[in-house]
Amino acid sequence: MDYTTQMDAARKGIITDEIKTVAEKENMDVNELMKLIAEGKVVVPANKNHKNLSAEGVGKRLKTKINVNLGISKDCCNIDLELDKVKKAIDMKAEAIMDLSCFGKTKEFRTRLIGMSPAMIGTVPMYDAVGFYDKELKDISAEELLGVIETHAKDGVDFMTIHAGINRETAEVFNRNPRLMNFVSRGGSLLYAWMKLNNKENPFYEYFDKVLDICEKYDVTISLGDACRPGCLNDSTDASQIKELMTLGELAKRAWKRNVQVMIEGPGHMALNEIEANMMMEKKLCHDAPFYVLGPIVTDIAPGYDHITSAIGGAIAATYGADFLCYVTPAEHLRLPDLDDMKEGIIATKIAAHAADIAKGVNGARDIDNSMAKARRELDWNKMFEFAIDPDKARMYRESSRPEDEKTCTMCGKMCAVRNMNKVMEGKNINILRDDN
Repeated sequence: MDYTTQMDAARKGIITDEIKTVAEKENMDVNELMKLIAEGKVVVPANKNHKNLSAEGVGKRLKTKINVNLGISKDCCNIDLELDKVKKAIDMKAEAIMDLSCFGKTKEFRTRLIGMSPAMIGTVPMYDAVGFYDKELKDISAEELLGVIETHAKDGVDFMTIHAGINRETAEVFNRNPRLMNFVSRGGSLLYAWMKLNNKENPFYEYFDKVLDICEKYDVTISLGDACRPGCLNDSTDASQIKELMTLGELAKRAWKRNVQVMIEGPGHMALNEIEANMMMEKKLCHDAPFYVLGPIVTDIAPGYDHITSAIGGAIAATYGADFLCYVTPAEHLRLPDLDDMKEGIIATKIAAHAADIAKGVNGARDIDNSMAKARRELDWNKMFEFAIDPDKARMYRESSRPEDEKTCTMCGKMCAVRNMNKVMEGKNINILRDDN
C-alpha cells in the first residue's frame, strides 16, 4: 500500500521503517505510536531524501528531544568549523541539528550536513532567501520564497521552520500593542519587513496550500515558527504571541488534512511563573501538536550563562508539555557559539530534557539514575563515569584532586557518608583516623 507521509502511513495502518525505529527507541507499542502520529500528537520528521536518517519521534509520551543550532554567517563563514560542530553534536547524540546558515550559497554546507547526519535536520528557508537569490529582501518575490522551501525539501531537510503565523492580522495586533523588544525572531522580522516593504500578505500564509504541496511531496515536517516569540520577560504572554498561536493552531489543522506533520514553536523569554500556563495554552490552542521551545530563558540579565537560564526554563516547560528543546549556549545574545559553547549548551539542555522526562514519568527515564545511585553506593567510580551525562568532565574533576582513600573523594575523605555507612552496615569499624586493617 502506498503512502505520502509518515502521518498518512500511520492513518493507513502501515508500519514504516521509521515508525518501527521510533517504537523500538521509545520502548513503545507500535500501534499506540501510530495512533499518536495519526492524530498529530507525535511527529516523525523523515524526509524521503534523507537516506541515512535514524528516525526520532517528537511528541506526547515520548522522551524529550533536543536540537542543536549551527550554520555559517557572513561574519563567521567557516564551513569546516561548522562541520566539526556537526560531528560533535552527533557524537553527543543530539536528536536534531538545525542549519541556520544565512550567508552566501548555503547548499554545499546543507548537502554535506544531510549526507553525514543520522540526526534529523531542520532549516529556516527564510534565512537562506537573500543569499540564495542574491537579492535584497524587498525584491524577492513570493514565488521565489516558496522556491527556497522546495530546494531545501529536495535536498533532504526533515523539518523546516515556516513563519506562516505572522500574517496581516497578527501584524496589526502587534502594531496596536507595542513591545519593549519588538520582534526578536530573525525569520519573523524578515517577513514582517517584507510585508511592510511590499504592502502584501505573508506569502507563507497566503500560499500555505503550496507550502503543503511541497511538504507532502517530500514528507517534510512543518515547524510552525513563532515570529512573535517574546525576546524579553516584559513581552511574554502578550497579545501578539497569543494571536499568532491561535493562527498556528488553525494552520496545523489545515496541514493535518493533507497528512503533513506539524510541530509548533514557542517562547522565548518568559518568567518562571508563566511557563506552565503557556504550555497548557499551546496544547489547547494547537490541538495537542508537539511543542518545540527555545528555553524559555527565565531572566534577561545572564549573558554568558544563558545555557543555564534556558535549562531552568526548559526543564519546567518540558515537565508541563513541551516535547522538543532547542539548545541555548553560553554565547547566546553575544556571538556565534564555538565548539566549547556548543558542548556546554548540549549538556545543559540534555539535563533539562532528562529531568523533565523523570517528572513526566516517561517509560524508563529513571533507570539510569537508579544505576548511578547503585554505583555511588558501591563507590564504583568507573561505573559512575559510565552513567554520567558528561563522563569526560566527571573524570577530569576526579583526576584533578586525588584523595588519601581511593574509595572517597577530597571533599569528605574518610568522613564520606557512603563509605562509612557501607562499613557499618557490614559490621566493620570505620577507622577515620587510622588505616584500615
